[in-house]
Amino acid sequence: MESFKFDLITLHPKVFDAIEEMGIIGKAILSKKITINRHDLRNFGIGNYRQVDDQPYGGGSGMVLKPEPIYSAINSIKKENKCQVILMTPQGKNLKQNDFYRWAKEFKHLIIVSGQYEGFDERVRDFVDEEISVGDYVLTGGEIPAMIIINGVIRVLPGTVGDPESLKNESHNDNLLEYPHYTRPSVFRGLRVPEILRSGNHKEIELWRSQQMINRTEIRRKDLFQDRFNQNSPKHKRIINNSDETLDFRIGNGYDIHRLVKGRNLILGGIKIKHPEGLGLEGHSDADVLAHSIMDAMLGALSMGDIGKYFPPENMEWKNSDSMKLLSKVVNMIHQRGWKVNNLDSVIVAERPKVKPYIELIRENIAGTIGISKELIGVKATTNEKLGPEGREEGISSHVVVLLERNA
Repeated sequence: MESFKFDLITLHPKVFDAIEEMGIIGKAILSKKITINRHDLRNFGIGNYRQVDDQPYGGGSGMVLKPEPIYSAINSIKKENKCQVILMTPQGKNLKQNDFYRWAKEFKHLIIVSGQYEGFDERVRDFVDEEISVGDYVLTGGEIPAMIIINGVIRVLPGTVGDPESLKNESHNDNLLEYPHYTRPSVFRGLRVPEILRSGNHKEIELWRSQQMINRTEIRRKDLFQDRFNQNSPKHKRIINNSDETLDFRIGNGYDIHRLVKGRNLILGGIKIKHPEGLGLEGHSDADVLAHSIMDAMLGALSMGDIGKYFPPENMEWKNSDSMKLLSKVVNMIHQRGWKVNNLDSVIVAERPKVKPYIELIRENIAGTIGISKELIGVKATTNEKLGPEGREEGISSHVVVLLERNA
């Protein structure tokens, strides 16, 4: 493989000693995958004193790098066919992960110019191909930013990282932050590794990791999440998404119905209820229609889909699950996205049994699971006047409206 070449123009060439001793960079140099050359800008200075800076025209504090030494330094370097000259400056384009991939793919040679003092003569910009900033702040020089570029590019060059698969889901690829990592022990100071990572089900693990990347990015870096959405959305949807920043409340609706059958428990809002005919609700989990409709309302308020997306019936992990525990998981999802439940109102539709005697217990149970006052939980029960599946006592349904509030 052809060696990738870095040429660094700097007033402090010894600063780069440390980077050449770093793991993959040192190995890449030894294996001749890369070469790093340093050029002392002082050697291209003007006159006997090798002057590289001067006072700015028009006055002002500090010194400015002169254009002649930088021009001479750049032109002293033999350029490869695919060469790019990069100027490190706080005024440049903000560095992105995709820039590393772009440089590694499109070029074989980077010349990096590190600024110093109060900046450089404006005419220096005419000698370079790109201006790059590593963030919205100012450092004393461009050497540390240049190291970042060297490190970032080398990591994505073929053959420099031991496991190329480890690069695929890193933070900032595709404008997403990386999913959380865990290792042994499985429990540390009461903090447990998520069960899904210990399940051995690689398909479910990949789905979990993908969702974690999306959730984490939306919570921690709304700017990245917004950029990713905008890249793949038509203009009218971008406007809608941008307006979400000003919304402090979101409303969701949920509905669920399950069949009444023999040999099953009848559970509503996590409370076991006695049916006069000994009937219960049929389903993959405990078939708690009230808990299910609450979850769907919460997920719907944030356009996150429904419970089938997160607890699919074909997954045996959720067989006979306690729906209130699933509700607790959904509440955590909502919290992770920066929202909380303000209040909810629900209606249970059942011809029999009479739900009214259990309503206060149901409210308390839901309030405890969601983590809000019972006074903010509305639970009502009605019949369907002998109409429809509920009226014929074929099943029980629930309707829920939830109001979510953005966390302060």
